[in-house]
Amino acid sequence: MAIELAVIGGTGVYALGELTDVETRRPETRYGAPSGPIRVGQIDGKRVAFLARHGEGHALPPHKINYRANLAALKAVGATRVLALNTVGGITERFGPRVLACPDQLIDYTWGRISTLCEDGGEVLHVDFGEPYTPALRAQVIVAARRAGVALVDGGCYGATQGPRLETRAEIARLRRDGCDLVGMTGMPEAGLARELGLDYACLAIVANWAAGAGPDADEVITLQDVLDNVTAAMGDVAKVVQALLAD
Repeated sequence: MAIELAVIGGTGVYALGELTDVETRRPETRYGAPSGPIRVGQIDGKRVAFLARHGEGHALPPHKINYRANLAALKAVGATRVLALNTVGGITERFGPRVLACPDQLIDYTWGRISTLCEDGGEVLHVDFGEPYTPALRAQVIVAARRAGVALVDGGCYGATQGPRLETRAEIARLRRDGCDLVGMTGMPEAGLARELGLDYACLAIVANWAAGAGPDADEVITLQDVLDNVTAAMGDVAKVVQALLAD
């Protein structure tokens, strides 16, 4: 049975509770080891692969993740569609805590990460990246959310920052001026590598907090517990979207 969907979990998402008949895969890749084991199982009779981006114990900070190995490993087990769950901060008014969003654009502010497959010789890939998320898969996610009765913001720009520290108010003000609606630390190079590998890729962003200086209380202090609580509260709707997406 073919794998219908691969899901990459972000901060606070280290397993898919809906996954049954789970088997563990540990594929080798030319780029090294992925963040952890790939759990392959079934949801509503469809095969799904899950990988925790930061490791199942959240041991890997954003800049230390082997993004190339993660995506290559998912492709090795047979995945062709990847739904990336990204825990993010909200910058603009539509993107408050516990909102789910499917962004359509991104800006990369990261540095020092291996961001391409073109590091070890061979063909140089100049992939079209004007639409960083696969339009067809994005459309399927949006329809799935509507069918599941889940509120989902269609669109928005994801700003990918270096981390692991959170951003200053001035940095968030800059991202806002640049047109970013969301801020996270793992959106790149993951999306670009997926394109180079020929994988369909879309982001389902879970807004866990207002970014620094955003929201109704500009002085609010962001705590990890608040982030985790908001992610946990949103996971029921995430599961509904995944199940509806698999029903296509």
